[in-house]
Amino acid sequence: MQLFQCQVCSQLLFFENTLCESCGSRLGYDAVTSQLEAVTQTGDVWLPAAGGQTQYRFCDNAEYGACNWLISADSPEGYCAACRHNRTIPALGEGENLPQWQKLEMAKHRLFYQLIKLKLPLPTQAENPEHGLAFDFLADPLVAGAPRVLTGHDDGLITLNLAEADDAAREKLRTQMGEPYRTLLGHFRHEIGHFYWDLLVRDGHRLAQCRAVFGDDSQDYGQALQRHYQDGAPVGWQNDFISHYATSHPWEDFAETWAHYLHIADTLETAKAFGVGIHPMKAKDPDLHADITLNPYGVGPVEGLIDAWLPLTFAVNSLNRSMGVGDLYPFILSPAVIQKMDFIHRLVQGTLPEDQPVTA
Repeated sequence: MQLFQCQVCSQLLFFENTLCESCGSRLGYDAVTSQLEAVTQTGDVWLPAAGGQTQYRFCDNAEYGACNWLISADSPEGYCAACRHNRTIPALGEGENLPQWQKLEMAKHRLFYQLIKLKLPLPTQAENPEHGLAFDFLADPLVAGAPRVLTGHDDGLITLNLAEADDAAREKLRTQMGEPYRTLLGHFRHEIGHFYWDLLVRDGHRLAQCRAVFGDDSQDYGQALQRHYQDGAPVGWQNDFISHYATSHPWEDFAETWAHYLHIADTLETAKAFGVGIHPMKAKDPDLHADITLNPYGVGPVEGLIDAWLPLTFAVNSLNRSMGVGDLYPFILSPAVIQKMDFIHRLVQGTLPEDQPVTA
């Protein structure tokens, strides 16, 4: 994530800020320019506080403290590019639904920041009723014994259980499932990976290439998951997969690798924004040294991201251990995983050709 600066007083700002802590200016994010704008209200519209003729309105979800994005004042849309994909939100007057939904939206907007940066297609269900992207944010039913809401993806519809926004409940689930990592942002990045598998791989005529890297996805998905939960991951899975769950089925392997690709790109952009350099004093190995200067969303080989990522995670994991907490990034990027990440990198950069047609 990039850093932002108040156009009125030059205070450093962060993506989620709604007010400048220094001068009190109202802030809104313009997804077209990728800028957090200080704005002032004039009648029914908002104008750039530093001057300019652009007229904005806030997304309708700003009313609930769930969004700080701006839209053009003459737009027919009431919602921003992220919020217009919501199909169902929880009943905001019940219990902790409002603050939990606000947490979901914060994570979802970070996701959309990246998807827009990567220039990935974002069709709504109104634009594409069969395969458009939509979100259902649902709370578990209060009726005893009723089935819980399952987080997942189904042909463009991403469902997220509201309980995932409860930090204690999510940590309990993480422990029960033996996961090293479980966050709201991780859920969004994983589930959107399924959506883009459909859109860019299946419908993008790259299925043969994807299967050559991730395996045959035609195997029964339900049986594969059942086998995974019963038997666990194979011995030595770390050599070929980014996570334990990625071993369950090629679709999950793709989604897990996709999520980690977004993790890496976002974190490297943040490191670049802070001018981070890694130069361990007692390490002569050049692989452990890096100045984070690359644009992770620019065109180029995936090795550029990996070469910056490995020393960065070595450093931040060491810092975490100094605080007595777990590693920030407790995963291994094996050569096989890097190959899979290279596929996703070329897929999102638009440099991966379509499958060659089979000739008789």
